[in-house]
Amino acid sequence: MAVTVYRLGTRGSALATTQSGHVAQALGDLGVVCQLVVVRTTGDVNRASLAQMGGTGVFAAELRAALLAGDCDLAVHSLKDLPVAQPDGLVIAAVPVRVDPSDVLCAADGARLADLPPGAKVGTGSPRRAAQLADRRPDLDIRDLRGNVDTRLARVHGPDADLDAVVLARAGLERLGRLEVVTEVLDLLPAPGQGALAVEVRTADDTPLTQAVRALDHPASRQAVVAERAVLGRLGAGCSAPVGALARRDGTGLRLTAVLGTSSGLITRTAAVPDSGPDSGPDPAAAEALGVRVADDLLAAAR
Repeated sequence: MAVTVYRLGTRGSALATTQSGHVAQALGDLGVVCQLVVVRTTGDVNRASLAQMGGTGVFAAELRAALLAGDCDLAVHSLKDLPVAQPDGLVIAAVPVRVDPSDVLCAADGARLADLPPGAKVGTGSPRRAAQLADRRPDLDIRDLRGNVDTRLARVHGPDADLDAVVLARAGLERLGRLEVVTEVLDLLPAPGQGALAVEVRTADDTPLTQAVRALDHPASRQAVVAERAVLGRLGAGCSAPVGALARRDGTGLRLTAVLGTSSGLITRTAAVPDSGPDSGPDPAAAEALGVRVADDLLAAAR
């Protein structure tokens, strides 16, 4: 009997194919065989800053188009790169277990943020990170940074290094087995959804593949990212906006803290929602409402 091999759409970077490979392996453990199909996205081809490209969806649009066109059967995204609005015909069938969403500093000579001298050049492609770094160290020279993980690290450790440090997501380094380059875990609020993956399928499909994908969903991770992404949705912001958010369980419910960078500085707000029962977290609707409430608090403070 022939084995059905499903096509898993992914970006072509080492991080993207590693992440997608983890999903393919997890599906393989459930008896579903996948092969990776690389799709080039606007964010991979265009070297402009994320803000210049519009930010939202530059790493996802072509993957989603390939999925809708039937060129692949599922797609794996870094959830922080996905626009909040869900396109017709597609559904996020699984948010697997999230890894540590922290931002980390990768600096020359093992330096921590406090060790960097005034005027030190720190690279990041994220306005969110730039705003929070500037709040903590206004004396730093924040430089725009693009490229894959190795390209970014080479700006600090390569033969033509021109930066004193870069800020990256710990999750990507963990998945690539590169945590040895981390010199400090930073106290910054991450991008909504950072550290989480999204496995997207076509809404109309009801196959052994979609059933297996749903089995990878981790309810606590989904609840957290639903709350965080609701902040973005309410603010009308995208993945390049200076917005950070982190939802964590605190023993009695879900607590969400979010930050908004403005011309006057950072605004931070926190709220929580209780669990819906003794053996479950808040329902998705309550998690989304929590994100909306925190976003409204941010907007009120920014007026």
